[in-house]
Amino acid sequence: MPMAKNHRSDRSPTDAVSRVDPGTVLGRLASGPSRASRITHTEHLPPRAGRHAVWPDRIRPEVLAAVQAAGIEHPWAHQARAAEHALDGESVVVATGTASGKSLAYLTPVLSALLDGSEAPNGRGATALYLAPTKALAADQCRSVKELSQPLGNSVRPAVYDGDTPFEEREWIRQYANYVLTNPDMLHRGILPSHPRWSSFLKALKYVVIDEVHTYRGVFGSHVAQVLRRLRRLCARYGASPVFLLASATAAEPAVAARRLIGLPVVEVADDASPRGELVFALWEPPLTEMQGEKGAPVRRTATAETADLLTDLTVQGVRSVAFVRSRRGAELISVIAQERLAEVDRSLSRRVAAYRGGYLPEERRALEQALHSGELLGLAATTALELGIDVSGLDAVVIAGYPGTRASLWQQAGRAGRSGQGALAVLVARDDPLDTFLVHHPEALFGRPVETTVLDPDNPYVLAPHLCAAAAELPLTDEDMELFGPETEGLLPQLEAAKLLRRRTKAWHWTRRESAADLADIRGGGGRPVQIVESGTGRLLGTVDAGAAHTTVHEGAVHLHQGRTYLVRALDLEDSVALVEEANPPYSTVARDTTAIAVLETDVEVPWGQGRLCYGSVEVTNQVVSFLRRRLITGEVLGETKLDLPPRTLRTRAVWWTVTEDQLDEARINPEILGGALHAAEHASIGLLPLFATCDRWDIGGVSIPLHPDTLLPTVFVYDGHPGGAGFAERAFHTARAWLTATREAIASCECDAGCPSCIQSPKCGNGNDPLHKRGAVRLLTVLLRGAPEEEPEETGESAVPVVDPKAARTPGPSAPEPSPEAAVPPGPPGP
Repeated sequence: MPMAKNHRSDRSPTDAVSRVDPGTVLGRLASGPSRASRITHTEHLPPRAGRHAVWPDRIRPEVLAAVQAAGIEHPWAHQARAAEHALDGESVVVATGTASGKSLAYLTPVLSALLDGSEAPNGRGATALYLAPTKALAADQCRSVKELSQPLGNSVRPAVYDGDTPFEEREWIRQYANYVLTNPDMLHRGILPSHPRWSSFLKALKYVVIDEVHTYRGVFGSHVAQVLRRLRRLCARYGASPVFLLASATAAEPAVAARRLIGLPVVEVADDASPRGELVFALWEPPLTEMQGEKGAPVRRTATAETADLLTDLTVQGVRSVAFVRSRRGAELISVIAQERLAEVDRSLSRRVAAYRGGYLPEERRALEQALHSGELLGLAATTALELGIDVSGLDAVVIAGYPGTRASLWQQAGRAGRSGQGALAVLVARDDPLDTFLVHHPEALFGRPVETTVLDPDNPYVLAPHLCAAAAELPLTDEDMELFGPETEGLLPQLEAAKLLRRRTKAWHWTRRESAADLADIRGGGGRPVQIVESGTGRLLGTVDAGAAHTTVHEGAVHLHQGRTYLVRALDLEDSVALVEEANPPYSTVARDTTAIAVLETDVEVPWGQGRLCYGSVEVTNQVVSFLRRRLITGEVLGETKLDLPPRTLRTRAVWWTVTEDQLDEARINPEILGGALHAAEHASIGLLPLFATCDRWDIGGVSIPLHPDTLLPTVFVYDGHPGGAGFAERAFHTARAWLTATREAIASCECDAGCPSCIQSPKCGNGNDPLHKRGAVRLLTVLLRGAPEEEPEETGESAVPVVDPKAARTPGPSAPEPSPEAAVPPGPPGP
């Protein structure tokens, strides 16, 4: 179960191999030829003793008995505190470490309420709703609740309600389940628009549990915040006022983020009282190979090959492990390589390693999760689909193939090991790029800084507008709803009426169209129908891939890996959203190559900055996959390039951009050789600083820097919203440009590094591998640009266009989603850094 076992281990007495000290395990990994030199740093986090408390006396004795039967004699102090707040009717966020028992903190008051409700005369009694960012986590939690509540009989009736739920089960869930586990997508599109059919459930709703709160950030988090306001509104309509119980990994200011998410005051419980075993965290840099890259530069062994070796060695040692990989293809490739190498040692071992990623069929996911639970699997290569809370108690080691982009994700992944309180090993394997290289040689950037703040903005009019339409379709909007949806509501309603989306009749606003209003808000930005992957010879459905990722992952000639088997894509039918594949065994993998261009459609505002210009307006970002490379397995050697004829994908959005003249370049001592690097570095740093001025996430925005742009005929840096129609971030950047770019220059100049690092000009999501970059050139360029900046920022008009489009157009795939996973907690970022 995903709750800390206070006095009982999940291990069997015979599982002695897995009890090996993490330092010993690391020593064995580093014992081979040249292995020891690959470890650039080892961080030791000492064990921590736990602090017990007593459960509040208002929790039903039957629930406490069930908890004790699960092996938990006493709660940790933070569990008891959180339960106390919940029983007092206060919304509370538990923000403690991985495996600290957050689930039990909210389950005890929830189960008590359901037990009380089962004795109510109205039959159904109290109900509770659980929201998880992924289907897998909801299914895992449902298993845990069923196990814990088994002694309570039929008083607790949990059920998963998501896109995988058979239609014949849905009516029973609506009428009889009292603990419904779902995700924000199903709440948005399925439950809220059909609220009359859920009336008895909503009328009795006592608690709403929101798990993995730290994943609700950026535009995705802002959408979820408005979905939750719609939920609160409908609950009030049926006479309910549920208490919100939120769980989050360790995050900066969790109460602030939680309050912004649900729109209600939230009490914070962040003092982690659970015990923690020793964590040994190693930074690992793959060795240089004999191959040469561009301009004769040495090439390091790939993180994929290195991670496959480590997963193989850990499995041979009997160490239960998960390797986290950034891409689906990488997860499949690592599992294939590990299986082949394990078969050389012991054929039976090869069956104990598998891949886990989004896009699998539901029954495949469930089978893998069960095999992991039972211990049948020793090793798993997984995408972030497994990062979020799925119970993997008993894991001894985690290998992370490449920095995941944020310190919060890094610690979340590392925390998957040691979940039963035993010591654990975590290894970060660096990819061959400047960001990862910097981190493994500057451990203080990882271990000496706090995790990032969760950023979201429910008042963003680009997010709020479609949810107002959805809310009006559910129940006509009245003046009483203005406060619930935020201060921007009053100004947006007339604009929605002018767009003929809403109509005011008497004292309420009504939805005017036949189609579903929920289609206007694409909360994850997936963009389009998923592409089905079908085996051509049998017609068997292997899985799916999101429309936005199809061009790069299932183009004709692509190597597609699925559960250890290799397929070649023979045809991609974009019209019917089908990719036909056949099983093959090529000695290579494939990597798509694409181009991105940006065109100015309309300049709304232009402000002189000395000789330069600061502009804001509409742009079109065009991305096209033009070819793919075939790379030899393991070594990564390029075997050849094949051209592709795929249509370009466009994203029409809003952007801020600035230009400089030749005289300014001369003044900044920027010659043509360093111009591209200076512009690129300034672009990266400005994107990294924008969240301080606009309530966005770095993954919500994109950028392009061009030494000579065809529309401006000058060196130009663009920063654009990575969402169709815009999301308000570029507009905010324009109106705070002087302060924003001043902070950008100061951040670069004050950084102690010599040539650039992740703290200043390197980006975790640069499509060009952080090349070229020129730190000093960026500082000089921004210094000259800011000399001409006006003293006062441009005035905000408050007349932003409402980016509501036709529902069909809202689902047109664009370049804003390079490889999203249906199981991912957070939507992938736009192209560019």
